[in-house]
Amino acid sequence: MDISMVKFDEKGLVPAIVQEENGQVLMLAYMNEESLKKTLETGYTWFYSRSREKLWNKGETSGNVQKVREISYDCDGDTLLVRVHQTGVACHTGTYSCFSGRRLGENEKSVAVVPEEPKASLANVLNDLYEVIRDRQLNPVEGSYTNYLFQHGQDKILKKVGEEAAETIIASKNMDRKEIAYEMGDLWYHCLVLLAFHNLSPEIVFRELRNRRNGGNYHKFEGKTGNRPEM
Repeated sequence: MDISMVKFDEKGLVPAIVQEENGQVLMLAYMNEESLKKTLETGYTWFYSRSREKLWNKGETSGNVQKVREISYDCDGDTLLVRVHQTGVACHTGTYSCFSGRRLGENEKSVAVVPEEPKASLANVLNDLYEVIRDRQLNPVEGSYTNYLFQHGQDKILKKVGEEAAETIIASKNMDRKEIAYEMGDLWYHCLVLLAFHNLSPEIVFRELRNRRNGGNYHKFEGKTGNRPEM
Protein backbone atom coordinates (compact mmCIF):
# COMPACT_ATOMS: atom_id res chain seq x y z
CA MET A 1 0.00 0.00 0.00
CA ASP A 2 1.27 3.47 -0.88
CA ILE A 3 1.46 5.82 2.09
CA SER A 4 4.29 7.92 0.66
CA MET A 5 2.14 11.06 0.80
CA VAL A 6 2.07 10.89 4.62
CA LYS A 7 4.82 12.90 6.30
CA PHE A 8 5.90 11.37 9.61
CA ASP A 9 7.74 13.64 12.07
CA GLU A 10 11.28 13.17 13.36
CA LYS A 11 10.00 10.51 15.77
CA GLY A 12 8.25 8.64 12.99
CA LEU A 13 4.77 9.73 14.09
CA VAL A 14 1.80 11.50 12.56
CA PRO A 15 -1.20 12.86 14.52
CA ALA A 16 -4.54 11.21 13.68
CA ILE A 17 -7.82 12.99 14.40
CA VAL A 18 -10.58 10.40 14.84
CA GLN A 19 -14.06 11.49 13.79
CA GLU A 20 -17.40 9.68 14.07
CA GLU A 21 -19.51 9.24 10.93
CA ASN A 22 -21.84 12.01 12.13
CA GLY A 23 -18.95 14.50 12.24
CA GLN A 24 -18.28 14.42 16.00
CA VAL A 25 -14.58 14.51 16.86
CA LEU A 26 -13.83 11.58 19.17
CA MET A 27 -10.12 11.68 19.97
CA LEU A 28 -6.60 12.51 18.89
CA ALA A 29 -3.91 9.84 18.80
CA TYR A 30 -0.67 9.13 16.96
CA MET A 31 0.24 6.61 14.30
CA ASN A 32 3.59 5.41 13.07
CA GLU A 33 4.09 3.69 9.72
CA GLU A 34 3.39 0.23 11.15
CA SER A 35 0.17 1.18 12.94
CA LEU A 36 -1.09 3.05 9.86
CA LYS A 37 -0.48 -0.01 7.71
CA LYS A 38 -2.22 -2.27 10.25
CA THR A 39 -5.16 0.13 10.28
CA LEU A 40 -5.42 -0.03 6.50
CA GLU A 41 -4.99 -3.82 6.47
CA THR A 42 -7.48 -4.67 9.24
CA GLY A 43 -10.04 -1.91 8.80
CA TYR A 44 -9.85 -1.04 12.52
CA THR A 45 -7.80 1.70 14.18
CA TRP A 46 -4.29 1.01 15.43
CA PHE A 47 -2.16 3.66 17.09
CA TYR A 48 1.28 4.11 18.59
CA SER A 49 1.43 4.82 22.32
CA ARG A 50 4.12 7.38 23.05
CA SER A 51 4.07 6.61 26.78
CA ARG A 52 4.25 2.82 26.43
CA GLU A 53 6.27 2.93 23.19
CA LYS A 54 4.21 0.20 21.55
CA LEU A 55 1.33 -0.31 19.13
CA TRP A 56 -2.21 -0.55 20.47
CA ASN A 57 -5.46 -1.56 18.87
CA LYS A 58 -8.33 0.69 19.95
CA GLY A 59 -10.93 -1.37 21.82
CA GLU A 60 -8.80 -4.52 22.01
CA THR A 61 -9.60 -4.99 25.71
CA SER A 62 -12.66 -2.77 26.20
CA GLY A 63 -14.53 -3.75 23.05
CA ASN A 64 -14.90 -0.07 22.10
CA VAL A 65 -13.56 -0.66 18.60
CA GLN A 66 -13.44 1.79 15.72
CA LYS A 67 -14.38 0.48 12.28
CA VAL A 68 -12.59 2.64 9.73
CA ARG A 69 -14.74 4.21 7.03
CA GLU A 70 -12.21 6.58 5.45
CA ILE A 71 -8.73 8.00 6.04
CA SER A 72 -7.75 11.40 4.62
CA TYR A 73 -4.57 13.45 4.90
CA ASP A 74 -4.32 17.22 5.01
CA CYS A 75 -2.75 19.56 2.44
CA ASP A 76 0.70 19.21 4.06
CA GLY A 77 0.43 15.46 4.51
CA ASP A 78 1.38 15.74 8.18
CA THR A 79 -2.05 15.12 9.78
CA LEU A 80 -4.57 12.32 9.26
CA LEU A 81 -8.36 12.45 9.55
CA VAL A 82 -9.80 9.03 10.34
CA ARG A 83 -13.58 8.68 9.94
CA VAL A 84 -14.89 5.70 11.90
CA HIS A 85 -17.94 3.87 13.10
CA GLN A 86 -17.49 3.93 16.89
CA THR A 87 -18.65 1.03 19.04
CA GLY A 88 -19.26 2.03 22.66
CA VAL A 89 -17.31 5.02 23.92
CA ALA A 90 -14.10 6.53 22.57
CA CYS A 91 -12.63 7.92 25.81
CA HIS A 92 -11.08 5.78 28.56
CA THR A 93 -12.90 7.95 31.14
CA GLY A 94 -16.25 6.67 29.90
CA THR A 95 -17.37 9.67 27.83
CA TYR A 96 -18.35 9.12 24.22
CA SER A 97 -15.76 11.63 22.99
CA CYS A 98 -12.46 12.60 24.62
CA PHE A 99 -13.64 16.20 24.25
CA SER A 100 -17.07 15.78 25.88
CA GLY A 101 -17.69 18.34 28.64
CA ARG A 102 -14.16 19.74 28.54
CA ARG A 103 -14.02 23.40 27.56
CA LEU A 104 -11.48 26.09 28.29
CA GLY A 105 -12.68 29.20 30.10
CA GLU A 106 -10.49 32.28 30.38
CA ASN A 107 -10.07 34.83 33.16
CA GLU A 108 -7.44 37.50 33.80
CA LYS A 109 -4.95 35.12 35.36
CA SER A 110 -5.32 31.71 33.83
CA VAL A 111 -7.09 29.30 31.54
CA ALA A 112 -9.01 26.61 33.37
CA VAL A 113 -10.96 23.53 32.41
CA VAL A 114 -14.62 24.16 33.20
CA PRO A 115 -16.81 21.03 33.37
CA GLU A 116 -20.33 21.19 31.93
CA GLU A 117 -22.99 20.73 34.60
CA PRO A 118 -21.14 17.99 36.50
CA LYS A 119 -24.25 16.77 38.37
CA ALA A 120 -26.17 16.16 35.16
CA SER A 121 -23.36 15.11 32.85
CA LEU A 122 -23.14 11.51 34.05
CA ALA A 123 -26.80 10.84 33.34
CA ASN A 124 -26.44 12.49 29.94
CA VAL A 125 -23.41 10.36 29.08
CA LEU A 126 -25.10 7.13 30.18
CA ASN A 127 -28.27 7.97 28.28
CA ASP A 128 -26.29 8.86 25.15
CA LEU A 129 -24.30 5.64 25.35
CA TYR A 130 -27.47 3.64 25.95
CA GLU A 131 -29.01 5.16 22.81
CA VAL A 132 -25.99 4.01 20.80
CA ILE A 133 -26.34 0.50 22.27
CA ARG A 134 -30.06 0.40 21.50
CA ASP A 135 -29.39 1.58 17.96
CA ARG A 136 -26.90 -1.26 17.46
CA GLN A 137 -29.44 -3.68 18.93
CA LEU A 138 -32.21 -2.55 16.57
CA ASN A 139 -29.99 -1.81 13.56
CA PRO A 140 -27.11 -4.33 13.58
CA VAL A 141 -23.80 -3.20 12.11
CA GLU A 142 -21.22 -5.64 10.79
CA GLY A 143 -18.16 -5.80 13.03
CA SER A 144 -19.93 -4.12 15.97
CA TYR A 145 -18.82 -5.45 19.35
CA THR A 146 -22.20 -4.51 20.81
CA ASN A 147 -23.94 -6.64 18.18
CA TYR A 148 -21.49 -9.45 18.96
CA LEU A 149 -22.71 -9.41 22.56
CA PHE A 150 -26.39 -9.42 21.58
CA GLN A 151 -25.82 -12.21 19.06
CA HIS A 152 -24.24 -14.44 21.73
CA GLY A 153 -27.04 -13.69 24.18
CA GLN A 154 -27.49 -13.31 27.90
CA ASP A 155 -24.79 -15.72 29.05
CA LYS A 156 -22.09 -13.86 27.09
CA ILE A 157 -23.29 -10.48 28.38
CA LEU A 158 -23.38 -11.73 31.97
CA LYS A 159 -19.91 -13.22 31.59
CA LYS A 160 -18.55 -9.86 30.46
CA VAL A 161 -20.29 -8.04 33.32
CA GLY A 162 -18.65 -10.47 35.73
CA GLU A 163 -15.23 -10.12 34.10
CA GLU A 164 -15.35 -6.32 34.14
CA ALA A 165 -16.53 -6.31 37.77
CA ALA A 166 -13.56 -8.52 38.69
CA GLU A 167 -11.15 -6.27 36.81
CA THR A 168 -12.58 -3.24 38.61
CA ILE A 169 -12.01 -5.00 41.93
CA ILE A 170 -8.40 -5.77 40.99
CA ALA A 171 -7.79 -2.16 39.94
CA SER A 172 -9.18 -0.98 43.27
CA LYS A 173 -7.05 -3.44 45.25
CA ASN A 174 -4.04 -2.15 43.32
CA MET A 175 -5.00 1.43 44.26
CA ASP A 176 -4.67 2.38 40.59
CA ARG A 177 -6.99 5.36 40.06
CA LYS A 178 -6.53 5.45 36.28
CA GLU A 179 -7.29 1.75 35.93
CA ILE A 180 -10.28 2.03 38.27
CA ALA A 181 -11.82 4.66 35.97
CA TYR A 182 -10.96 2.62 32.87
CA GLU A 183 -12.32 -0.69 34.16
CA MET A 184 -15.42 0.89 35.67
CA GLY A 185 -16.12 2.50 32.30
CA ASP A 186 -16.04 -0.98 30.77
CA LEU A 187 -18.27 -2.30 33.55
CA TRP A 188 -20.88 0.43 33.11
CA TYR A 189 -20.91 -0.11 29.35
CA HIS A 190 -21.60 -3.84 29.73
CA CYS A 191 -24.25 -3.11 32.38
CA LEU A 192 -26.00 -0.85 29.88
CA VAL A 193 -25.88 -3.66 27.32
CA LEU A 194 -27.52 -5.91 29.92
CA LEU A 195 -30.25 -3.32 30.51
CA ALA A 196 -30.88 -3.13 26.75
CA PHE A 197 -31.06 -6.93 26.58
CA HIS A 198 -33.93 -6.78 29.07
CA ASN A 199 -35.49 -3.77 27.33
CA LEU A 200 -34.87 -1.61 30.39
CA SER A 201 -33.57 1.96 30.22
CA PRO A 202 -31.06 3.66 32.55
CA GLU A 203 -33.95 5.81 33.82
CA ILE A 204 -35.32 2.86 35.78
CA VAL A 205 -32.00 2.66 37.65
CA PHE A 206 -31.91 6.44 38.18
CA ARG A 207 -35.43 6.27 39.59
CA GLU A 208 -34.44 3.45 41.92
CA LEU A 209 -31.51 5.46 43.28
CA ARG A 210 -33.60 8.62 43.66
CA ASN A 211 -36.22 6.67 45.60
CA ARG A 212 -33.55 5.26 47.90
CA ARG A 213 -32.11 8.71 48.46
CA ASN A 214 -35.54 10.08 49.30
CA GLY A 215 -36.43 7.17 51.54
CA GLY A 216 -39.38 6.17 49.37
CA ASN A 217 -40.73 2.82 48.27
CA TYR A 218 -37.83 1.75 46.07
CA HIS A 219 -39.70 -0.85 44.08
CA LYS A 220 -43.17 0.64 43.66
CA PHE A 221 -42.61 1.11 39.91
CA GLU A 222 -42.10 -2.66 39.60
CA GLY A 223 -44.80 -3.63 42.09
CA LYS A 224 -42.20 -5.06 44.48
CA THR A 225 -41.61 -4.56 48.16
CA GLY A 226 -38.45 -4.86 50.17
CA ASN A 227 -36.68 -3.87 53.35
CA ARG A 228 -33.43 -2.50 51.98
CA PRO A 229 -31.71 0.07 54.21
CA GLU A 230 -31.79 3.69 53.18
CA MET A 231 -28.59 5.28 51.94
